[in-house]
Amino acid sequence: MLETEFNPYLSAKLFAPVEKEIAVDVLEVIEGEVPKDLWGSYVRNGPNPKYAPTGRYHWFDGDAMLHAVHIENGKVSYRNRYIQTNAFQREAAHGGPIWVGRMEDMSRNPGDEPLKDTANTDVVFHNNNLLAMWYMSGKPYRVNPRTLETVGPEDFAGMLKNKISAHSKVDENTGEFLFFDYGIVHPYMIYGVASADGKLAHCVPIELPGPRLPHDMAITQNYSILMDLPLFNDPVAIQKGRYKVNFYRDLPSRFGIIPRFGASESIRWFEAEPCYIYHVCNAWEEGDEIVMIACRVAEPCPPSAGGGGPIERMLAFLKLNAQLHCYRFNMKTGSVKEGQLDDMNTEFPTINLGYMGRPSRYTYNVHIASTDTLRFDGLVKFDTQSGRYDKQMFGPGRYGSEAAFAPRLHSKTEDDGYLVTYVHDEREDKSELLIIDAQNFTDGPIARVRIPQRIPMGFHATWVHGDRMR
Repeated sequence: MLETEFNPYLSAKLFAPVEKEIAVDVLEVIEGEVPKDLWGSYVRNGPNPKYAPTGRYHWFDGDAMLHAVHIENGKVSYRNRYIQTNAFQREAAHGGPIWVGRMEDMSRNPGDEPLKDTANTDVVFHNNNLLAMWYMSGKPYRVNPRTLETVGPEDFAGMLKNKISAHSKVDENTGEFLFFDYGIVHPYMIYGVASADGKLAHCVPIELPGPRLPHDMAITQNYSILMDLPLFNDPVAIQKGRYKVNFYRDLPSRFGIIPRFGASESIRWFEAEPCYIYHVCNAWEEGDEIVMIACRVAEPCPPSAGGGGPIERMLAFLKLNAQLHCYRFNMKTGSVKEGQLDDMNTEFPTINLGYMGRPSRYTYNVHIASTDTLRFDGLVKFDTQSGRYDKQMFGPGRYGSEAAFAPRLHSKTEDDGYLVTYVHDEREDKSELLIIDAQNFTDGPIARVRIPQRIPMGFHATWVHGDRMR
């Protein structure tokens, strides 16, 4: 019997893939009322394997599927679609799996694409399209924001020669798309900027000591922050074609700050305590300092990850333990001040995207449940100025997705809007959309909307304003 049959990320109802792509024009509101001043789409990306995997399945292996609700005039519609990546289309033509995942011997995979680029990790809105991206660096795929039909790979008017990692950023104030690429071949990192109209405007190599595994970046109004963190592939394992991640506690965390359109040589490196960072909340300029708020993982390589089989190691690595953390990089003196803002285990942060790279006060993080698999059992609204927080727990047996902040029409302040998220009730095996008033966070959802099929737990999400989808 294959080990995949005992893999909760493949078989448990919260994670198991759905088979159908559907579109429903009007959804049932089961509680409350959908606000009339909410207009746009909430789109979430995540893994949903089309075919039964060959061998052991890692949660990160699955084909990308987008789940989207469009909200307008108090009504909600839903649709879900696979992203038609090159690998997805090749397997569809083949009628079954071609690639094996990261827990198997990947030397059997196609030589022209040794890692299956699924685009299953993040999704943002840029130049009138959604862009779906993959955490291991791959092709960004353009997707129609209303129909979720795949337009095709984005190459920025034929000028993009490298790949793009998942957590690239869109500056909503300029429309620019800022990205990085990383890999095991020199140069180990590339940084770039695409214009609001989809042309490559800037691209430079970033010198690193060796191959690294950065997951996120941050932007300010004038700078970008890139990361060289001491969790990366064992160099000896890389030479043997194997995947073995170690945490090198004797190395510092390094943060490279580069002007938005800066040359390679203009980057400045700042050193801080060793850690790993999966996701940044926001960053901004404040006098001589650049401030960055992030979810910091102090022990990214859990002791239990070294023993047992591949499934046990996957379960150990996916049990996140991250705390809200503040960094202050002084661009004048080169000093770094850092400190924990809260000791709660929260991750997958979201903010009002209009404040990306600008001074902000609020971040909305998922609360991590104490379970064997990664589950989000609530949302936490942090006020990073006062240090206060509010919690909104989903209830027994109910687990959510990364939320998105949806500004109220004609909003006036940073938190003048709503949090939208999917929640799955394991007891009833049903999914729904929650709409929460961000300024009255602890009052509970102002609307619960039934989703006509189960939505498996996934990765990242975004909000697209209705007036940008015309």
